[in-house]
Amino acid sequence: MERQANNMSNSKKRILTGDRPTGALHLGHYVGSVANRVKLQEQYDSYIIIADVQALTTHWEKEEGLVDSVYQITTDYLAAGIDPNKSTIFIQSMIPEIHELAMYFSMYTSVNVLRHNPTIKTEAAQHGLKDMTYGFLGYPVSQAADIAIFKANLVPVGEDQIPHIELARKIVRRFNDLYKPVLVEPETLVGDTPRLVGLDGKAKMSKSLNNAIFLSDSAEEVTQKVRNAVTDPARIHKTDPGHPEICTVYEYHKVFNRDEVDEIETQCRQGEIGCVACKKRLATTINNILEPMRERRQQYQDKSLVTDILKAGTQKAHQVARETMEEVRDALQINYFPRNQ
Repeated sequence: MERQANNMSNSKKRILTGDRPTGALHLGHYVGSVANRVKLQEQYDSYIIIADVQALTTHWEKEEGLVDSVYQITTDYLAAGIDPNKSTIFIQSMIPEIHELAMYFSMYTSVNVLRHNPTIKTEAAQHGLKDMTYGFLGYPVSQAADIAIFKANLVPVGEDQIPHIELARKIVRRFNDLYKPVLVEPETLVGDTPRLVGLDGKAKMSKSLNNAIFLSDSAEEVTQKVRNAVTDPARIHKTDPGHPEICTVYEYHKVFNRDEVDEIETQCRQGEIGCVACKKRLATTINNILEPMRERRQQYQDKSLVTDILKAGTQKAHQVARETMEEVRDALQINYFPRNQ
């Protein structure tokens, strides 16, 4: 007998990726994951989850902004180049089978394993959660259900998310061993993606820290934000030798302006380019990247178009989830009689 179930009859391997809708996407999201998803949708059966339930693990008291965030993040996806004809974008809360599977997984996943998950500990510290809620602690179990319900072969992640996927693999493997090998044990797909510091140079990009450039920013907003970005504090005059290794603007040039970054570094160290000119070059580069997104964004100003894309994606994802749960219930021997579909 095969160790794992095959992934449907699709010739392409399936990936599962997504975000919690906690606000507009910024350049950190773009270089860290979204740009890669645009590429991956060409070669994989791509499922993108808008994890609205999981957003409540840290934003349970801010539910009034959740709907707007769902539409904002979807529009950001579409503007960035996610093609709804190639990628299935869906809403987590609209698929109850995910939460049913998460409950089954939780029956044999110990609290100690969850408490010692390094990603959980890091996020708890970031949000100041001294007393973790049941939902927050169980986030990795919920994420495992997201992955398993769609029989994802691969999960694109950053290095900080690897512990979550390793736990998901263990949870799926345990299910297959205990009951029946109906679920696919996922593999991590770790990309070489840069991590952007914020414009203040002190932390990663974040809406709450007010140090981010958003995918939805206008050209004027981008220019103004770059103009205020932190540079080499020891450099007073244009002709002063610079230290690009401590300059936030230079870090951005390394990510977004690779063709010119060596030249910029040399000019900076030799005092041949001032910070104002360097920032203008960066703002131009970033705006050139964002301009096609602005044009695509115009196509989705009618909210009903975004709603139709979410409905279609969620319906497709729901059908896959229902089929998987039939197999899961059979494996658990709790499929008592046919359910109304």
